[in-house]
Amino acid sequence: MCRNIHTLHNFEPAASSDEVHAAALQYVRKIAGTTKPSRANQEAFDRAVAEIAHITQHLLDDLVTTAPPKNREEEAAKARARAVASGRYETA
Repeated sequence: MCRNIHTLHNFEPAASSDEVHAAALQYVRKIAGTTKPSRANQEAFDRAVAEIAHITQHLLDDLVTTAPPKNREEEAAKARARAVASGRYETA
């Protein structure tokens, strides 16, 4: 899984359309193997991003859980702590 695609389900506030689009863009970039498609492929690339963002939003709207919503700041702090503990990043 691409490291830049983050969980979007069960957060308060819910994932924004910008977050959904960013995840779709990262997914298409990973599958296509490029961050910037050629002019010949730009339309297909953009269409794939739009379609994946659309279906992702439907998925998020339809998912149900009994767990309480997660706090974005707390989850980000946990991720930073895991990264530091793994040795990938140094503390500031």
